[in-house]
Amino acid sequence: MRCDLLIVGAGPAGMTAACEARERGLSVIVADDGHALGGQIYRDAASSPLRSTVALGKDYAAGRPLIERFRRCGAQYLPQTLVWQIAHEPQAGSTEVVAMLTRGNPVDTVKARGASGDAGTLAVHARAVLMATGAQERPWPVRGWTLPGVMGVGAAQSVLKSAGLVPPEETVLVGSGPLLWLFASQLLDVGRRIEAIVDTTPSRAYVDALRHVPRALRAADYLLKGWRMLRAVRRAGIAIHRHARDVEIVGDMEARAVRFVDGAGNAQRIDASLVLLHQGVIPSSNLARATGCAHEWDTGAACWRPCTDAWGRSSVAQVWIAGDGAAIAGAQAAASASTLAALDIAAQLGALDARARDRASRAPRAALNRHLAVRPLLDALYTPAPAFRLPADEVIVCRCEEVTAGEIRRIAAQGCMGPNQMKAFSRCGMGPCQGRWCGTTVGEVIASTQARDIADVGYYRIRAPVKPVTLAQLAQALPAGDDVARGEFPS
Repeated sequence: MRCDLLIVGAGPAGMTAACEARERGLSVIVADDGHALGGQIYRDAASSPLRSTVALGKDYAAGRPLIERFRRCGAQYLPQTLVWQIAHEPQAGSTEVVAMLTRGNPVDTVKARGASGDAGTLAVHARAVLMATGAQERPWPVRGWTLPGVMGVGAAQSVLKSAGLVPPEETVLVGSGPLLWLFASQLLDVGRRIEAIVDTTPSRAYVDALRHVPRALRAADYLLKGWRMLRAVRRAGIAIHRHARDVEIVGDMEARAVRFVDGAGNAQRIDASLVLLHQGVIPSSNLARATGCAHEWDTGAACWRPCTDAWGRSSVAQVWIAGDGAAIAGAQAAASASTLAALDIAAQLGALDARARDRASRAPRAALNRHLAVRPLLDALYTPAPAFRLPADEVIVCRCEEVTAGEIRRIAAQGCMGPNQMKAFSRCGMGPCQGRWCGTTVGEVIASTQARDIADVGYYRIRAPVKPVTLAQLAQALPAGDDVARGEFPS
């Protein structure tokens, strides 16, 4: 298949960029590994059992008009499609970006919707690629986080959006960040009252955040929304334990409890049938890393993010990155950033001159700057302290290979210089998640053990495929229409 622009991800950034690029006359293919449009923030916004209610809020409802706009724009949409490799291929007089895509799952009874309806692999040759891969929850390794009945708040929210399912009343939310309070307030709106919220935001974070308040007032609607969520939870009478530390989860297959020390220094224990953890979100960047895009350590947010310029250009030619996959800023900021990226791509591909690009960019750039105004405040408040990012020795860090923090420290103390050498010595990061759930923690544990800067320690080298692909999927090449050029499968 061939197109001007391949977009990876069908969330707010991907859909907005596709609409903008189509308006500029570009041919666009959007590939997303989800089963429906919306990404995480607008998950199933057009088909959720709760789509006709106000339970999930106005922000979630805002996804429906965007989905309808995308459906009308003329972009080709490939759902249930994993982009697992992106490379450059020389052509006569130019260089194309070639992406390997796998559609559907051969063991599923429900096949991928689209051109062929079958499972298999195809190649897309594009003049440019925009990665809009979004965010993932920050891994929070604590004692007991691998127990049954323990999961992330983001995962529970996805189930609420997709299926209208709510957790039991004996649920405890543990951690910090806006999503913690958003989910609690959404549960209240659908009639579910939970047991308690254990807030790990330290008291000093509020002091550190004060200096960012004047700038954050430029985006006062964000502050007002946060205040309303907090007020709703307080009015519901849900127990809130603030400034918690030394969090651990104990239990077995049948029952579990959260143990912690509260802000007054008292040991607490709360029995729970379900424990939902959350310490914010970080960019999902494995595909960008596998493509060779340079990354930098964001000290304020305590995470890695791709190096991009003001237009979303990455360090790799013909590759742009926009939305939360570039830096965490939320759905509205993602839409503005992806509009800027699409305008720049149109200019680079000759569909728009530089002056027209600059004129068209004024409104989305002003909107982006306003949305970003609140980020320093949120980072100061909710970026987890090192105590929450550096687990105790007995805590499992790599869930795929069951490698503990103690083993990582022992190997680091013997001179292991980085995550890639750690992978060779311990298999840490060698599992199917390719380090998504341990990479950041492994780097920070090594840096702490060796008294080094995390930016110097680095991150895993990510190789294709970025997510597991079956041999059956690789072996089945998919015809994609009249423009298909059948070739040898790449070795």
